[in-house]
Amino acid sequence: MTTDTIDQTQGHPQPARSRAVFSQEDFGLIRTAIAHYLREVQDQPESVKYANLYHRLGRVA
Repeated sequence: MTTDTIDQTQGHPQPARSRAVFSQEDFGLIRTAIAHYLREVQDQPESVKYANLYHRLGRVA
């Protein structure tokens, strides 16, 4: 069994429709967790990556 469907106009298999992995509430929870972790790694070089992720998630939630 496959998740592909057949395009009736072209006869080519098309990928199944994608579904959301996270809910809007999940983004808020993830953002809170990242904010907490940012305080733990604030003096480390990797903190910049987590700060950027935190702000990107703010645009989604």
